[in-house]
Amino acid sequence: MAEVKTQKRPVIPKGPMRGRGMPVPKGMIKKGTLGRLLKLIFKHYKWRVIFALLCLAFTSIGGLVSTIYMEQLIRKVIMPALSIDSATGAMVGLTSELRKVLIGLVVMMVSVYSLVVLASFTYTRIMATVTQGTLYHLRTEMFEKMQTLPIKYFDTHAHGDIMSTYTNDTDATRQLIGQSLPTLLSSSLTLIASIVFMLTYSFWLFLVVLASTLVMTTTLKKIGGNSAKYMVAQQTSLAVEEGFVEEMMKGQKVVKVFTHEEKSKEDFDKLNEKLFKDSERAHIFGNILGPILGNIGNITYVLIAIVGGILFAKDVPNVGFRSLFTGDKVFGISVIVAFLGASRNFTQTVNQMSHQISMVAMGMAGASRVFTLMDEEPEKDEGYVTLVHAKRDENGELRETDERTGLWAWKHFHKADGTTTYTELRGDIVMDMVDFCYVPEKQVLTDVTLYAKPGQKIAFVGATGAGKTTITNLINRFYDIADGKIRYDGININKIRKSDLRRSLGIVLQDTNLFTGTVMDNIRYGRLDATDEECIAAAKLANADDFITRLPDGYNTMLTNNGANLSQGQRQLLSIARAEVADAPVMILDEATSSIDTRTEALVQDGMDKLMHGRTVFVIAHRLSTVRNSNAIMVLDHGKIIERGTHEQLLEQKGTYYQLYTGAFELE
Repeated sequence: MAEVKTQKRPVIPKGPMRGRGMPVPKGMIKKGTLGRLLKLIFKHYKWRVIFALLCLAFTSIGGLVSTIYMEQLIRKVIMPALSIDSATGAMVGLTSELRKVLIGLVVMMVSVYSLVVLASFTYTRIMATVTQGTLYHLRTEMFEKMQTLPIKYFDTHAHGDIMSTYTNDTDATRQLIGQSLPTLLSSSLTLIASIVFMLTYSFWLFLVVLASTLVMTTTLKKIGGNSAKYMVAQQTSLAVEEGFVEEMMKGQKVVKVFTHEEKSKEDFDKLNEKLFKDSERAHIFGNILGPILGNIGNITYVLIAIVGGILFAKDVPNVGFRSLFTGDKVFGISVIVAFLGASRNFTQTVNQMSHQISMVAMGMAGASRVFTLMDEEPEKDEGYVTLVHAKRDENGELRETDERTGLWAWKHFHKADGTTTYTELRGDIVMDMVDFCYVPEKQVLTDVTLYAKPGQKIAFVGATGAGKTTITNLINRFYDIADGKIRYDGININKIRKSDLRRSLGIVLQDTNLFTGTVMDNIRYGRLDATDEECIAAAKLANADDFITRLPDGYNTMLTNNGANLSQGQRQLLSIARAEVADAPVMILDEATSSIDTRTEALVQDGMDKLMHGRTVFVIAHRLSTVRNSNAIMVLDHGKIIERGTHEQLLEQKGTYYQLYTGAFELE
């Protein structure tokens, strides 16, 4: 065995500090979020959105029809009907000519409003498709991106917080796309149309509206800004609370075993209090904004009536775009009535917009968090050596084939001379002077050197935190080393494509993960093209067939909630069967038998021994009885290999392993 190296080299930081929660950009909302969201919408629904916007514009401007027709009705029908006939001295009344004008106005109004209803219906139908379709594409892209993220991302982010991005943040984005943005656009068009209408009829009365608008804008900026700020804070607080709840649900047994209920309640109360405060402030500011703006609108309405009445009584000439073109400067009742309707429409629209400010802020924060996840750095993979099916030709040389032959080879393209070589996949692994650290200034492994030949069983023994699992994480390239080299069949693993590298490894973790599906589906997860017969054979080899056949539906029994209806030992047996059906040349067993009783462990060990031929096996175990038959045992302490050898050799040395085995020391 190679000697343990002791020389030190500088620590190269790898990986971020372990944190909690999704990173939130400065100002809570990423720059360019709205533009990016609109780009995504137009990418998939360009023409639908354009047609929907045209319908929305028609609907918004059509809302002013009632004001226009009211002015027309008063000026062209009511006032002439109430006028006095100079010849008879009597009221003119509703003549046949005035009836025709009235009927014409009614027909036109009904026609316009019918078109408004049709446009509104069309817009609503289109936006329902656009909104849900956009969310569909967002969730799809998020999930696809999540599959490319490195393991360290999930180690440094609360899982409940990530789930909140799929639920709360996407729902806030839905609100933004389906309601808030269309409402703001519609309101903006209505405001512009209202301003044009008011300027058309009277500059003097518009000055009253302008003064009112300045007051409303100041109020909106102060109160609406606070509402938006706390809405964004509410979104973040909600994600943190959901992350905590998710942790508590997973660890409920631990909470109860250690009677941690009261402390959990205290911690939850703190997070819930923070969420309550943010939500309370957001809704206080949001709820008082509407009534304040509404009352300002009512005061404006009264002022317009008073000012209009004074101007009418004083017979002040009216000035507006219409009077400039027509020369009609009479300040009539029709102008006052029409302006009152337009001003009410204007102030109501401003009030309507104010309600959307906080929702827009919350939606933008949600979309920002969605894009933050989508912008995370994917797992880098510069490997170019691939794993292929192979067979030997008449000369015994390896050749690539599309058939599944049971023989695998590393396909290595050499850029220097343009040649391609094939190396048989055997499971020969060498670690040479490997250093590694998860975070800066905290080295986990130091000068780790070891080798494992095909068919050998290598065991790692040591206290928790000694670096045992870290070594297997480096072989999988879940993390990349800071210094040194790891070679697989003589090839630097940095040159091997990660997906191909991991396909050559079977792994059984201490924490078993079973997915929703049948028992057969969960075993086949190791190799999706495995036949039922191969899955059953793997289960028998892992000694899982006995309990599976006693399940209600045997191999077709549905498993949910991580196989909650199975014992921990049964779940572990399924996990081992899954690794066996993968038929990988290298097996990694990370505390694989820690949750299995002694009798079951003996059966599993027997099954694992059958897999040893031609395979390399790495075993991490606290039970030293499970590593006695290993070809080599590595004793780790604080990231260094302090002893190595067979079981008998280590006992003869009477060092740390001897003390652990005889009970003088205990693994922590």
